[in-house]
Amino acid sequence: MIRVVVADDEELVRDGLVAIVSSSPDFEVVGEAADGEEAVQVVQDTDPDVVLMDVRMPRVDGIEATRRLRDARTRVLVLTTVELDEVVYDALRAGASGFLLKSVPRTQLWAGLQAVASGDSLLAPSITRRLIEEHLARPGQGRDHVDLGLTERQTTVVRLVAQGLTNQEIAAELHLAESTVKGYVSDVLMRHGLRDRTQLVVLAYESGLVRAGE
Repeated sequence: MIRVVVADDEELVRDGLVAIVSSSPDFEVVGEAADGEEAVQVVQDTDPDVVLMDVRMPRVDGIEATRRLRDARTRVLVLTTVELDEVVYDALRAGASGFLLKSVPRTQLWAGLQAVASGDSLLAPSITRRLIEEHLARPGQGRDHVDLGLTERQTTVVRLVAQGLTNQEIAAELHLAESTVKGYVSDVLMRHGLRDRTQLVVLAYESGLVRAGE
């Protein structure tokens, strides 16, 4: 059973989310929070698998709360009413593993929770790449190159991940075993304290390892 915390400042919305999540036998709601600060505390107290995190909350918003949970085992699935690239980008950069609108049907919400809890990203690398490129194309958002301390082979693999290729596709491109590629990706994730491939794509662009348009 997947253990979930629901964080939303609107009580009716929060109650609705709790009811929807709890209506599936695959999930157990182990805590609730009305703002980001409370969400961080509840996550620390209950150690859930996933926290459903609203973006716009008082005191501490969902983006900052997500940032404070980067070192936690818990994964963050961001929920919001606004489909803004800036919101999605900030959430991913803070450490979120996925993003959904509050208007999604319950089956999609359940699927999102399952995916994030299993270690997958809810946004495909190709979508993440578009969001990052659009963000970095804005004035003042350019990045100087930062040395990530990667080997030549790791650098090549990360660049291919940033292009949206799967491990299988990268293995075919580089004539390697898929397990070898997976090992390279896992090593880089561990070295930089990243949760998943989406975070790796963000790092690749933020560090200047990959430039917009490449």
